[in-house]
Amino acid sequence: MHPPQWIAAWVLLLQGCAMHLLPQAASTKTDIRDCSADPPYLPPTAINTTARLAALRGTMRAHSVHAYIVPSTDAHMSEYIAKRDSRLGWLTGFTGSAGTVVVTWDKAALWTDSRYWIQAERQMDCNWELQRTTWIKSIGLWILEAVPVGGNISLDPFLFSIDTWNSYSQALHGSGRTLLPIETNLVDQVWADQRPPPASSEIYSLPAEFTGSSWQEKVAGIRQQMEQHVRRPTAVLLSGLEETAWLFNLRGNDIPYNPVFYSYTLLTNTSISLFVDEMRLSATARQSLRAGCPGPLCVELQEYGQARAHLGRYAQGNVTIWLGTEYTTYGLYGVIPQEKLLEDSYSPVMLAKAVKNAKEQELLRAAHVRDAVAVIQYLLWLEKMVPQGQVDEFSGAQHIDMLRQAQEHSRGPSFQSISASGLNAALAHYSPSNGSSRKLSVDEMYLSDTGGQYLDGTTDITRTMHWGVPTPLQKEAYTRVLMGNIDLSRLIFPPNTAGRVVESFARRALWNVGLNYGHGTGHGIGNFLSVHEWPVGFQSNNVPLTAGMFTSIEPGYYRDGEFGVRIEDVALVVEAQTKHQTGEKPFLTFEVVSLVPYDRNLIDLSLLSPEQIRYLNAYYETIRARVGPELQRQRLEEEYRWLQRNTEPFPLGSAATATATLGTLALASLLSGLLNGLQA
Repeated sequence: MHPPQWIAAWVLLLQGCAMHLLPQAASTKTDIRDCSADPPYLPPTAINTTARLAALRGTMRAHSVHAYIVPSTDAHMSEYIAKRDSRLGWLTGFTGSAGTVVVTWDKAALWTDSRYWIQAERQMDCNWELQRTTWIKSIGLWILEAVPVGGNISLDPFLFSIDTWNSYSQALHGSGRTLLPIETNLVDQVWADQRPPPASSEIYSLPAEFTGSSWQEKVAGIRQQMEQHVRRPTAVLLSGLEETAWLFNLRGNDIPYNPVFYSYTLLTNTSISLFVDEMRLSATARQSLRAGCPGPLCVELQEYGQARAHLGRYAQGNVTIWLGTEYTTYGLYGVIPQEKLLEDSYSPVMLAKAVKNAKEQELLRAAHVRDAVAVIQYLLWLEKMVPQGQVDEFSGAQHIDMLRQAQEHSRGPSFQSISASGLNAALAHYSPSNGSSRKLSVDEMYLSDTGGQYLDGTTDITRTMHWGVPTPLQKEAYTRVLMGNIDLSRLIFPPNTAGRVVESFARRALWNVGLNYGHGTGHGIGNFLSVHEWPVGFQSNNVPLTAGMFTSIEPGYYRDGEFGVRIEDVALVVEAQTKHQTGEKPFLTFEVVSLVPYDRNLIDLSLLSPEQIRYLNAYYETIRARVGPELQRQRLEEEYRWLQRNTEPFPLGSAATATATLGTLALASLLSGLLNGLQA
């Protein structure tokens, strides 16, 4: 039986993830294109794509292609991509991280979601239609109208996941058009020598003190899963860049903000093949990989470009290959006979990586302590400088990046810093540029969503501030977002609960007064890997929450054209200490590891229940205990005094007491209804 309709509709709402996007500014009549004007108006930010489209269409005709589909990802289904793989961006001028393009002999269109509509109107010229949806069904209908019966619709099979290929195949099935994979990428052909060169930086071993276990232990664990699986797979194929980096304790710098490198891995019962640019491996990395040679723990180094051919040869034997469909491209999938496939959404390596062991947990906790020092330095600096009118969004983003860089084990930001003042914060994921940046003011709210890469962990934290007198709506919105953050963070829930089941606790305080937000509530996070680590989180396609997983918790509220609020913490899933123990596995809860106080100026205590205030006070005690000594160790006495002031306990007043019983009953009722509805 399907869940109740209201839950199904709510799940659909959450398909977008709380992602960190590229620059997007507030819309005005002069900064977006107007293709209906005569002549059409293009802002200075728009790119002339006429010559690029003409060249691509010439190549399409040479290959008898009537429509060509271009995605925004790379051959490893990466969220962030290198400039060399930004084919959609080069072809259209649009630099958002999510989109799909279709080019025919006389038309061109971009599909993207609402986060990017303004950005697309600013960056694209009038050669392009903007389709305000991302559904493949919509793309298919457009293709059927634009391409006559008998036409060929082509794509690069190494840039589309198995599921996406199947969706296009289904959309075009029976239409008289042919979906034709072409392994030669047509955009690359016309991009030619203007295309950025391949990555050349060193691939290095992560020092042992920053790893949870040796790569040999990780390989043994995956091989044990292979042996215990009912299908007894003979090999695991790894296509996601994080998978290989995590498995071998290697890191690189091939993609901005992500310490990964281009690679594939084929791990069998008796051998290991790593497909990588061998010349880029450091001497230490090479020695580590080759120390077990010859033998089952010897890593055979092979050229990156030989992965498909090697896989094809291996698949000719009596084998079963285990892979994750979310990160494997159709180009690789297609060389494996169907009867030799073992398919799951995520590979066993992806799932193992998501559950941190005790050492990995301590490493991430330590990274968040030092990260909190940098954020506290930033908040104190803002308090001093904003009233003087000396900070804009861009200089603020640069300053927090600089403060993080000074911390021990820092390896730069984990994404492009989001620094948004006033109405720009209503865009949810706006990032400033040097040429377009709003000055911070004591009369406006300011949203700072930033993160760092450290050898011991990856961080991501959002704080919203106001240095003057907030409006009643701003204060209420902030407080209700905080209430949602608290309610989810302190929730106790059964084992094997999916994140989507409990996600609404972050929205309840907003829903009570008719408010909401349009992005997801959280995402997984890595140990010096990706700031968005799948498959952890609160979306419908995330795996059940398990002790050892880290996820962000980040409710928000955005008032279009006025202000935006988001409060984001990273939390570890841990076993809960409950009065009763029923069943074999204990209940779970969250331990928040982000350690920066919230803006007291924006909290309306009359809205908080006693339980919420007690939670806040306990959280602030933790901040003092963990971050205070680090501030003193770094001799940051002014920041230490700031911390003491901003973590003073809140009073348990009578106004909050009146809401306690009602709030507790409502929370219990909401969880019971969600669990019963999804289990029905």
